[in-house]
Amino acid sequence: MTHSKIVIVGGGPAGCACALLLAEKKIPVTIIEKAIFPRDKICGDALSLDVINQLGMISPDLAAQFQHISNKISIYGGRIISPTGHLWEVPILTKNQHKNAYVCPRLDFDNFLFQYTKGHPTVEVVENCRVQSLDYDADKRVNIVTSKGVMKADLVIGADGAQSTVARHFSSDRNMDKKRTSAALRRYYEQVTGFHEENYIELYFFRKTIPGYLWVFPLADQKANVGIGMLSSFISKKKINLKETLDELISTHPMLKARFAHARALESVKGFNLPLASRKRKISGDRYLLLGDAASLIDPLSGEGIGNAIRSGRVAAMHIIQHLGQGDFSAKTNQLYDAEIYRRMWKELQFSARLQRILRYPRLLDFVIKKAKASPRIQQTLRNIMDDIHQQKQRLHPKFYWELLTK
Repeated sequence: MTHSKIVIVGGGPAGCACALLLAEKKIPVTIIEKAIFPRDKICGDALSLDVINQLGMISPDLAAQFQHISNKISIYGGRIISPTGHLWEVPILTKNQHKNAYVCPRLDFDNFLFQYTKGHPTVEVVENCRVQSLDYDADKRVNIVTSKGVMKADLVIGADGAQSTVARHFSSDRNMDKKRTSAALRRYYEQVTGFHEENYIELYFFRKTIPGYLWVFPLADQKANVGIGMLSSFISKKKINLKETLDELISTHPMLKARFAHARALESVKGFNLPLASRKRKISGDRYLLLGDAASLIDPLSGEGIGNAIRSGRVAAMHIIQHLGQGDFSAKTNQLYDAEIYRRMWKELQFSARLQRILRYPRLLDFVIKKAKASPRIQQTLRNIMDDIHQQKQRLHPKFYWELLTK
């Protein structure tokens, strides 16, 4: 393998976003991917309006091509169920707004992004290639030892997920803190009944899942993505078996039992960890940047990571474009990347972390859901926020939400 200035490890949304913006500037980049696409990524499969908006920020053509993915469905709202069974239906989008959130299997979404990125002439892709080790050579470049040979890079981008090899070799801030990690399970089903006619996603905050939730998301072809997630510290403390809890709830709970009576599981249960962004981490260093899950940028409240992964890829690309001419990717210079990531995201992430603590108190969560359900003012405010969820959540102070719920 030859010398490449910019090497991205990982071909998911974060890595592709970064590569596409570099390709626009005709900056050569190599993507090393351990799998062969299409490959599955265990996830809830929901694509928020924020994700769709960001595709357009990368490239209008990318956003247009996304519309041709067949294995996706539009969603127009959500059902939120409180610990005592209060059902709050939240219509967020309407069909005449010409914009949608979606549920789309990550197998299809990630493959779409990867193949689109792979089609650019300045992007080299090496699939089925595992990174075995990374270090620095005598010229301070990065040696990347892979299953297919050695590559040298002036900058390596770690976009390789929660178990990032790049982070493991370079970052000292990789302790798996159970208080800041969620464990989750996913299983695909068919013949689940009772979905809203406009394909609302469903979040169940049962007492047995707190602090966390069970989700039921509709998919195309009468299928569903069903899962459960909870803070790892509570799983350990309460000795919870997530699989047994998931199976018990869908087979016995009054709100789910009938809907799953004739459902058939399409796979064995799949597990994954979510490193939550509930504290600032060091996400760069000498000649490396961390993106997406590798940088622990998952929203602490929702567990959603795709939007922040793409956003981090965009920030990384802008950072690279700015400093490539001088060839300065020192730890000091790369601190500017950390600063920009947290300037854009920290207020939102910090607020999500605060809200996540509400999940530990069932009575408080019941109060919030009952209050919101009964208030047209709150519902309209949430619809306005969802029109531009990232920017709105950044601007609004937590005091706003407290007043919204208490007045």
